Formats: sequence, C-alpha cells, structure tokens
Amino acid sequence: MAIIFLILGSVQLTASLIFYQTIDRQTLKDDHARRVAELLVVSDRVHALSPARTGPVMSTRHLTAEVASRPSVPALPTDAALLGVSNKVVEWEPSLSNRSLRLAATTTPAGEKDLIGSIRLADGDWLNFRSKDFTSMWPVALRAIALTFATTAVCLTIGIVALHLMARPLRRLADAAEAIGQGRDVSIEERGSKDLRDLAHAMNVMQERISRLLQDQARAFEAISHDLRTPLSRQKVAAELIDDSELAGMILASVDEMDALLMSLQKFLRAQHLSALPEEVALVPFLRQVLGEFGEKVEFAAGKEPVVRTFREPLALAVLALVENAIQFGEKATLSLQPKNGNWIIAIEDNGPGIPPDYFEAVLDPFFRLDVARQRDTKGFGLGIPTAHRLMMRFNGGLSFSGTAAGGLIAQLRVPAA
Repeated sequence: MAIIFLILGSVQLTASLIFYQTIDRQTLKDDHARRVAELLVVSDRVHALSPARTGPVMSTRHLTAEVASRPSVPALPTDAALLGVSNKVVEWEPSLSNRSLRLAATTTPAGEKDLIGSIRLADGDWLNFRSKDFTSMWPVALRAIALTFATTAVCLTIGIVALHLMARPLRRLADAAEAIGQGRDVSIEERGSKDLRDLAHAMNVMQERISRLLQDQARAFEAISHDLRTPLSRQKVAAELIDDSELAGMILASVDEMDALLMSLQKFLRAQHLSALPEEVALVPFLRQVLGEFGEKVEFAAGKEPVVRTFREPLALAVLALVENAIQFGEKATLSLQPKNGNWIIAIEDNGPGIPPDYFEAVLDPFFRLDVARQRDTKGFGLGIPTAHRLMMRFNGGLSFSGTAAGGLIAQLRVPAA
C-alpha cells in the first residue's frame, strides 16, 4: 500500500508539473505584463512628484527601474512573444496605448531570460526597467511540488494508519493460527467485520475440536496402557516361576521394554495437552533440583543465577527428556546457562556419537531413530527429543541443535518466556 501511494504521488507530481508547464507560460506573460503596466502608470506619478526617487521607489525584488536620458532598448519589439506582452500591457492599462513601449529579452550569465524595456516619460526622459526571469516556470512549479509532496505525505500517513487498523484483526487471526499450529490454546476474540467474526468463530470451534480429540486420544491411551500393565504384571509373575533362567530373563526384559515404551508414549502424549501457568523461576536452583536424580552423570556449570517468568513443569519435562537422551548416548551430560538475544539458553552437551546436521529436523519426529541407533540392544524409542520439542512449541520456547568438536551433540533449549 505504501508503494502504491508513492506511485500515485509520483504520478500526481509529474502530471502537476506537465500541467503547470503548459499553463504557466501564459500565466507568466500575464504576470509580467501586469507588473510592467503597474510600473509604468505608477512611475509617471512618482516621476512627476520626485524625479530623483523614481528608480529607487519603483525597484522591487523582481523588477528594477531607473530613469535615463536614453532608452536601454533601441527599437520597438518585433518578436511575437514580446509583441504579445506589449499587447497585454496595453490591455491592463489602455492609457499606455499611445506611449512608445520598447521591449526586448536578454539572457543573464546564469542562463535566465529577463524582460527589459524602455518607455518615454512626460518630460522626455526614459524609464528603463528589467523584469527578472521572464520565462521561468519554477516559482509556481516549486509551490506545486511542495504542495504535492505535502499532500502525498499526508495521504501516505493516513493510508498506512488506516491499513494498519484494518489489518489488525487479520494479523491477530494469523498469530492465533500459528499458535494453534504449535499446539497452544488460544482464545480468539470474535469481533471485527462479519467475515472476520465468522473466521474467528470457525477457528475457535476447530481449536476446541482438536483439543477434545487430543484429550480423547490421551485418555484412550491411558486406559489402554493401564489395561496393558495388568497382563504385563502377570507376565512378570509367570517369568519368576520359570525354572529356565535364560528364558525368564528374556521374558522379563521384554516386559520391561514394553513398560518403558508405554511410559515414553504417555509422556509424549501428555506433552501435547499439558496445561501450566507462568510463574517466577530461579533457573539455577530449579535445574539443580531437576538434575538431582542423575547424580554424577550430569555436570552443571552455573554462572549467573537468573530469575525468569516461565512455565515450570513443561520446562522440567523438556530438560529431563534431553538430559536422559544425552546420558543414553553419551557417558555423561554437561549443562550450562547462556544469555542470548534477551532469552536464556540451557545448553545440554554430550560426548556421544552426535547427530549429522542433515537429521536435525528429522529427529523432531516421533519414533525417528538414526541407523546407528536401530540395534535392538540400544535403549530408547525416539520419543525424548520430540517430547521436548512439543513442549517448547506449545509454551513459546525453542529447541535447536549443533555439533561439538569431539563429535557429540549440543541441544540448545530456549527457556519459554511467559
């Protein structure tokens, strides 16, 4: 819209200049003729009262005059334009029709054209005059340019402000749609034009249905996982009664693996409908509490002790998921707090095999596992990083990755800002 206004302003300015260039030549001739006519009539009266003061009194910024015994223009005009000015002078002051009015045009060193003239006074002397810048259109054109620029600036300002106000509901809906796409719960105000109200209502209904679907999905899975734990418990009891220790160990290992899978799925689904309220959190004590269960497997290098307004439980679950992933694929995890662009970053570094940069996006998908991690003796189900990613998306945080010089992985978790 701003570009359109600027284009319209440029078109208006160009058209105004062409228009003034067309009409201003005649206007300028009339203006010069009027000034010359007034000069000649008034100069007669001034000269009759005080001949010595005629020149100084009649000289202005645009027109200079002096009395002399000889004319500065030796002959009557023959040029058509000058004849036109002479005729206009007579139209303005018919009493000058019987006076010897001589006109000529001269070019100044600056390239401007001045109108010079001579007319005989009553006592026989000559009044010589010069009207400056006879053919220039710029005095009027500059005013036209200034007016056009002022009009364009006002129209541009009004247009941009109006566009901003008109687009505000649409921007609000766009922000809400992005938040809904990240799994957040957003209450959209149903106001504005009818189309925007209908769209907001449809988005609220859609959001409610998606939320209900996720809740039903989570409840259904919780019921299934609860029912599955009963036969798994029976499997454990039965395995303990088997005399073959190798077979019993295989059965117990399978039961533990299924139980761990159910637990990982439960955490992943909970991350998609978890609710939390913002609160003030001292990050250093908070992280020490979260990491307490890992003991010496985690090294926490704490520097500053910031206090942020964030979501405690989602942040704790995300940190736990990433630390467990780091310990699983490396011998230990190292945590550090780093300020970045007004936010706080929790960097979780491990000395494991790392992840190739081409897979940084793929590991955010549930159940994705790299080839080197697909051996059956490798723990994990590919849900730790996706769980942390879902939590950060829903609560306005962030998760990114980078490699280390030793080949490990650094997970950078941006603390959600409430």
